[in-house]
Order: sequence, then C-alpha cells, then structure tokens
Amino acid sequence: MSKTFMQAMLVILVLGGLAFAQQDNSQQVPADNTKVNQRDRNQNEPTADQQKENSSDRELARQIRRAIVKDKTLSTDAHNVKIVAQNGSVTLKGPVKSDQEKQAIESKAAEVAGAGNVKNELQVAPGK
Repeated sequence: MSKTFMQAMLVILVLGGLAFAQQDNSQQVPADNTKVNQRDRNQNEPTADQQKENSSDRELARQIRRAIVKDKTLSTDAHNVKIVAQNGSVTLKGPVKSDQEKQAIESKAAEVAGAGNVKNELQVAPGK
C-alpha cells in the first residue's frame, strides 16, 4: 500500500474518532417508558397483543391505519398510535402532538369503525 493511502486512512480514522467523542450526551434521556405505560398494566384495558387474529378486526385496524398514515399533516407520533380492534370496537392509544391530532385520528377511526365503536385513549404529549 502506498504511503499516501495509509496517511489518508489515518486522517479519516482520527477525524471520525474526534467527531464521535464530541457528541453531546448530556441531553440524552434514558429510554424508560414505565410511567407512560402504566395504563397497559390494567387487565381491563385492551392492548395490541389482545387483538384477535380474525380477518375482520385485522382489516378494520388496517383501514384505520391507512387513513391515518395517508394524512401527511399528522406528526410521526400520530402516524404511530396504537390501534386495537376487538370484535368491531377500536381503542386508540398513544401520544400525539396536539388536541387537533387527537380529534383528527378519532374522526378517521370513527369513519371506518362507526362513531359508537371508537374509544379514544390518545394523550397529548407535553411540549418539549
């Protein structure tokens, strides 16, 4: 190998190491959702693992997810809410950015499942 190539590789490694060392770790928050997920420990509350594997509930959840994701005005959090379909009833869970998003998602779910079949447990996340 040429001396120039080796010097270039050394420079790349040193610069890469410096960039990695300068990352600010002071603002990283531990990934602990324990407090947020307390509601999922209640045996009376539906969770995603309780959703039946029947085709009608899967299709219902799929149609609602498609309607939510199709709306590009919604945040990433809104696109990723939990949709639990059980026997034609739908429970919505998770954080959203605003009351408007919460209402928009509930509205989209009600269009698919029917207004009386949607339980909205979405929570507006506190601002950063």
